[in-house]
Amino acid sequence: MAEILEDKPAKGLSIKVPSELDNDDFSRYMIDRMNQLEERNHLLREQNHKIEAEKRYAESQKLKFERELRQLRSELERLKTAPLIVGTIMDVLENGKLIVRSSTGPQFVVGLSKFIKESELEAGIQVAMNQQTLAVIGVLPTSISHLIRGVEVIESPDVDYSQIGGLDEQIRELREAVELPLTKPEAFTKIGIDPPNGVLLYGPPGTGKTMLAKAVAQQTSAKFLRVVGSELVQKYIGEGSRMVRELFKLAKDKTPSIIFIDELDSIAAKRYDGATAGDREVQRTLMQLLAEMDGFNPRGDVRLLAATNRLDILDAAMLRPGRFDRFIEVPLPNGDARKSILRIHTRNMTLSEDIDFDKLSKITEGSNGSELKAIATEAGMFAIRNDKDRIENEDLQSAVAKVLMHKSQPSNVSESMFV
Repeated sequence: MAEILEDKPAKGLSIKVPSELDNDDFSRYMIDRMNQLEERNHLLREQNHKIEAEKRYAESQKLKFERELRQLRSELERLKTAPLIVGTIMDVLENGKLIVRSSTGPQFVVGLSKFIKESELEAGIQVAMNQQTLAVIGVLPTSISHLIRGVEVIESPDVDYSQIGGLDEQIRELREAVELPLTKPEAFTKIGIDPPNGVLLYGPPGTGKTMLAKAVAQQTSAKFLRVVGSELVQKYIGEGSRMVRELFKLAKDKTPSIIFIDELDSIAAKRYDGATAGDREVQRTLMQLLAEMDGFNPRGDVRLLAATNRLDILDAAMLRPGRFDRFIEVPLPNGDARKSILRIHTRNMTLSEDIDFDKLSKITEGSNGSELKAIATEAGMFAIRNDKDRIENEDLQSAVAKVLMHKSQPSNVSESMFV
């Protein structure tokens, strides 16, 4: 007993021992034993707390897994449900009945779910029907092609009218026909006339037709929908016509809006009798476009803008009044216009003080706006090549000679080779 007491002396005694018991061996033994039991109790208490924490964590994980299990079971049940049939409402009857044409062709008189508001139902919209009872259980959103959804110009182009030189008269006519009906419709009501239905920009390539459209998109607050005519030509029968309908429907849903069709000649060329299957599909798309431009239903606040450099090949039906009420020619720039365009494209450049724009305007006779912009860019490249800190007259003249070189050289291909 004495040896045990010597190996494990009393430590951390929390009970005050009377002095008369301090010399008693049995008392010291009991006190040491109590301390050991207290330490053991403390250790067991810590282990108990740890086990309880682990139990709480396990219970939370159990709840999490049970919740995931319910979600997976509900998803599995949802995937096991029978598919729905897509139908189109033909007519809305009384007493909650509908005449619906299913996707397979036949028409049925079916019931309606009480969770669908009758105000949402109208002829022509698509609905989802139960496969067994054919009851309408949901209204489907309007289907619009992903190609048409991407035609809307979300961010305004960084082109305004100040960046277009030599086309003041064209800008005035364009703003009167496109912007004014959207910003001041009361002016047309006061006079008693309808605003122009559409504007056609025509002229040689590179004269600024697309830049005018970009400036309109930047200036107006209306939605701007841009599409290239060739995008409306599709492979399968009826796809092009459907895209035209969806384009105008999207424009009506986002009124006021402007539709800009670039390269109109790719879709609106003259129709001939001896056409191939591909040409006939293009003609179907053209007829749908003509119907949408001046059809039975009014377009509302939807302005139409188009551009082409081949006015001579457009179909006569496209050129009649009522479809395009204003034709704006965008010609090659004259001397003053060329000087204005060169000043616009070089206003952010570091130029020498002796630049003669009058001379540059004379030696660039017959050039369009795109070529004049290329001349300004090439002049900057010549200055960089010669390690200059500014553009001089000789750089601009060298750029003119390089850019317009193809006009002075005769073509190697005979003009009558493909005739």
